[in-house]
Amino acid sequence: MRAIDVMHQGREKVICCWEVDGVLIDPGPGITEETLVAALDGLEPRALLLTHIHFDHAGATGALVRRWPDIPVYVHERGAPHMVDPARLVSSAGLLYGGDEGLKRLWGEMVPVPEANLRVLTGGERDVEGAFRVEYTPGHASHHVCFLHEPSGWAFVGDVAGARIPPHEFTIAPTPPPDIDVAAWERSIALVRAWNPAGLGLTHLGPAEDAGAQLDRGLEALHAQVELQGAQDEAGFVAAMEARVSEAMGADASTLSQATPLDQLHMGLARWRKKFGS
Repeated sequence: MRAIDVMHQGREKVICCWEVDGVLIDPGPGITEETLVAALDGLEPRALLLTHIHFDHAGATGALVRRWPDIPVYVHERGAPHMVDPARLVSSAGLLYGGDEGLKRLWGEMVPVPEANLRVLTGGERDVEGAFRVEYTPGHASHHVCFLHEPSGWAFVGDVAGARIPPHEFTIAPTPPPDIDVAAWERSIALVRAWNPAGLGLTHLGPAEDAGAQLDRGLEALHAQVELQGAQDEAGFVAAMEARVSEAMGADASTLSQATPLDQLHMGLARWRKKFGS
């Protein structure tokens, strides 16, 4: 089991891909495909497991299938159609990143995945690739799942437990648009906690051996950001979050902000508040 830093935009500690016995969990964005392949050092993955389909987690999937045409891709049923035809996903994300050119510059190309490669998940699956249990864990995204590697007890949780940059414990709850659901996220954290995992594999970033404490930090960050967003407009929210991140992380503050852009945190929570009337 290892965390492969894919060096997003040439920077360490922004995004990692997990490799567990030849299975890749969240291969990262298309722009970092070559870094990932080089780190695999000749290993041909036997499967790709996607916690969700956001570009920073799943963007390289189609390119890897193009490279290894027989590889199966496990993805939640809500995300599966967008892997086959990513046009709507690309269009939506382009609104955040300055259109197609901005999107490609930051994340690279998102190549379609042939439908035959997909293994569609609903949650509740056992023995995936002989080792993984799956649960549906929405909140950050409506197409989010988590994977429990039952032989080791480690849970690979995408963004459910938040983002942190080692060695710091300070955590942000990534809350970008379009489908943040705070109540669902709280339930998802409780579900992962009920697994009593030996550790957590974070995409942002690396291992968290203190699984319960990291889940607590993720939940506390979510509640703190909800409170702050309710009290501030976007500019005030971003300024307050910048101050918090800077105070907690010093020179590493910009790395965490690259992993979880602060303006998007406000946008996602504002959309949630309007949708749910919270």
